[in-house]
Amino acid sequence: MSTPTVVDPAAVTEFAEKGYTVARGLFSAEEVARYRDHFMALRAAGSYPGDTAGVDVTSNDPLKRFPRMIHMHRWDDLSLQWLLDPRINAWLTGLHGIEPFAVQTMLYFKPAGARGQALHQDQYYLRVQPGTCMAAWLALDDCDEENGCLQVAPGTHTLPLLCTVKADTTQSFTDVTVPLPEGVEPVPVVMAAGDVLFFNGQLIHGSFPNTSANRFRRSLIGHYIVGDAEKVAKFYHPALRMDGTPVELGVSAQGGPCGVWVTQEGKPVVEMQTTDPVKQTVLHE
Repeated sequence: MSTPTVVDPAAVTEFAEKGYTVARGLFSAEEVARYRDHFMALRAAGSYPGDTAGVDVTSNDPLKRFPRMIHMHRWDDLSLQWLLDPRINAWLTGLHGIEPFAVQTMLYFKPAGARGQALHQDQYYLRVQPGTCMAAWLALDDCDEENGCLQVAPGTHTLPLLCTVKADTTQSFTDVTVPLPEGVEPVPVVMAAGDVLFFNGQLIHGSFPNTSANRFRRSLIGHYIVGDAEKVAKFYHPALRMDGTPVELGVSAQGGPCGVWVTQEGKPVVEMQTTDPVKQTVLHE
């Protein structure tokens, strides 16, 4: 019988204060190797549902040779098992105080030379109502600044959704970003393979390019929503309870109010606008 997962109270406090926390070594080296080998074999075999542009092994763009995979749990048993893993459920339930619903899996390969993803908020895409989304981000490789680890802006999970602006697509495979106020910089989340980063859907995060000579930065990601949510964006239906049974939810509308940074009395504050002026075209990491 497996030992029940216990969430460290210090991690709960960190999550509440910063919007993220890392569960070190949550998955073993053997498990990580199995996931890594499994998804590399799937990617080498060709295209699957969710591939928006297919696989081009002759491309000069590393992201076209190794495009990400989306919603694998809908057709791959190992992905579904991971999405619903009791350890992840225990952590998300402990951090949020309620068992979540599962809505998405993603696999990023991010080979050497690949672009990163500009700063963004996951809730911008999922549009959970009421409440927000959260992510479980499993490192399948050691992740550091050289190979493009995640970068997070601590404490930004308390912000509303921010209006997007155009991103630098020479550095990011997505074309929109959210600005940080002057003086605020993202910090790298250095992880070992097997670590899981849990973060709030409002948290501003992203990644820089993989500047290594020959290293991947593979990651297996699950997106979840709070267990008392009533709506989520259509792309994320159907939602699952953590026992694998489907749950009926409404479809939330895209667009809506968003915040912009303004200066009041010498300090940056968020002022709400009625609509986002830039429409996103690519999904999130």
